[in-house]
Amino acid sequence: MSDFINSLKSKVQNKHFLSLTGNAVMSILGVVTYSLLYHSLSLDAIGIWIFFITGFSLLDTFRSGFLTIAFIKFYSGSSESKQREVIGSTWYIAILITIGFILLNIPAFLLEKYVNDTGFSMLLKWFGLTYILTLPFYIASNIAQGEQRFDRLLYIRVINTGSFIGFVALLIFLKKNTLDNILYAYLTSSLLTSTFTLIFGWCKLSYLKNRSKESNSQIYNFGKFSVGTTLSASLFKTTDTIIIKVFLGDAALAIYNLGVKLLEVIEIPLRSFIATAIPILSSSYNQKRKQEVIQSMSKFIGMLTIGLIPVAILSLLFADLAIYIIGGSKYINTEAANVLRLFMTFALLFPADRFFALTIDVIHRPKVNFIKILVMLAANLVFDFVGVKLFGNVYGIALGSIVPSVIAVVVGYKALQSYSKFSFWSIFPSGYKDLRTLIKSVKF
Repeated sequence: MSDFINSLKSKVQNKHFLSLTGNAVMSILGVVTYSLLYHSLSLDAIGIWIFFITGFSLLDTFRSGFLTIAFIKFYSGSSESKQREVIGSTWYIAILITIGFILLNIPAFLLEKYVNDTGFSMLLKWFGLTYILTLPFYIASNIAQGEQRFDRLLYIRVINTGSFIGFVALLIFLKKNTLDNILYAYLTSSLLTSTFTLIFGWCKLSYLKNRSKESNSQIYNFGKFSVGTTLSASLFKTTDTIIIKVFLGDAALAIYNLGVKLLEVIEIPLRSFIATAIPILSSSYNQKRKQEVIQSMSKFIGMLTIGLIPVAILSLLFADLAIYIIGGSKYINTEAANVLRLFMTFALLFPADRFFALTIDVIHRPKVNFIKILVMLAANLVFDFVGVKLFGNVYGIALGSIVPSVIAVVVGYKALQSYSKFSFWSIFPSGYKDLRTLIKSVKF
């Protein structure tokens, strides 16, 4: 019995298990949140909320794109004194970025009254305050990821999303679930989470004094390229959102987003393995082990792609049921289920896309990713417009999104060949073997 308990304990404490569990829990909570909103708000109202969240996510991507990968790259495997410097410099640059957005928010706030669209008005009015309230727990999340403390990362996320769910449920119970009140609930949950990380010292604000010119320069010089990559990547969703909102309306945006939201099934393992892969790849690169970098990358791509095949098949078969459960009866006979099917079909490209891009960043070639993303963004814009013209509904947007994913995989593969030669197709047979080994290892 004690052997079983010790075996169970070691597996539960495994960083891959914690990362996967954390992302699974967060995805479930995210689906619960959206289910509450979709069931309780009209199609137009949920479309407006989605626009606000998408808009803020794009703005927040400037901060995360500039700092997250740079932080982990220079933090992982460094000495304790260097880690303190990296944390301090990350805080310093994050504060400067936040001040910049606050300054931008002042004229935006004054112009808000001249904007007739509710979604644009809400974003212009509130993005500055949201940026401030999310800063401490954003830094704490980076530190937890850099230290591979995925248990701590889970606590932070659960507090943030769990409190928001609680506030939304309370608003629904009190019949006060207006867009403004939901926004206030979102801001309150962000304040609560940041306060928690400050009280427990997880964001390590006191390390701000340890910043150094060297670390400031390292993070800035790396971040100025990685931010372009991350920001441009986020523009895909934002571009889709704006085109749907302008040409098809808020209701169509709600329908499209419901189909896309259920891609969380795919995103769960992707995010968890990416979180554990960044320190591993960075450590191998910093120690000049080229073959190990490629082997680790290939292992993650192969396992994830093979593992996602049955998930994609089940999603294709039960898309209508999933849409009904999450969205409710008003989304039956809409395009939402078929949008989910289309995305699930080409989502098998996502592991190669994400890990090629991640590895390119890790080997310190973020400029390649930046140029690639610009090409993808241009293709996405062209094919979105073509899709809307040809289909006149959200199917055109979904189909238009396939082309950038193909471009990403091809360009990423070609770029990595100059670093170390490897065969694309050999990734998947070895991935199948690695996945079998992983499954056997979790047996008790």
